Amino acid sequence: MVFVHGTKLSATRGHLVSNMKQNEKLYVVSGSILPEALLKTAAAKELLHRKEAVDTSEAIQKLGISRSTFYKYRDGISTFFDLGTIRIANFSLLLEHSPGVLSGMLGILAQHKCNVLTINQGLPSQGTAVVTLSVGLDDATGPVDTVLAALAAQEGVADVRIDGISR
Repeated sequence: MVFVHGTKLSATRGHLVSNMKQNEKLYVVSGSILPEALLKTAAAKELLHRKEAVDTSEAIQKLGISRSTFYKYRDGISTFFDLGTIRIANFSLLLEHSPGVLSGMLGILAQHKCNVLTINQGLPSQGTAVVTLSVGLDDATGPVDTVLAALAAQEGVADVRIDGISR
């Protein structure tokens, strides 16, 4: 899927207006119906974002599009990140306020190949801090119960629970 915003063409040059106007509409469309130039422009932007190309010239060369095509469409197209396609677990933890506890918890998630999507740690109070996090489980090495047990066994973790799992 690709996210495209409805753009107005300049009457004199036919160039896309780069700034989205207040009344413009946003669309989500299947990439299969978009012209190749739009798809390659979106792909070039991704290459630049992921630092797989050092500059615009390298990105467009890899994809075989012209510089004018890239600049014509770059502000009007972006890929759409669909959170509905990711299996996500939301955890709440109560951690002791000691050096290395949060780092150890993150190490456990990395060992189980869980992708941390969000993390929020509250200010410590009475020697503990509440941490909430969302993790992607698509590449996890085992069931979420295994991750939960490993987190609960970590030194400095006073309490851990799953608040929910999506998809």
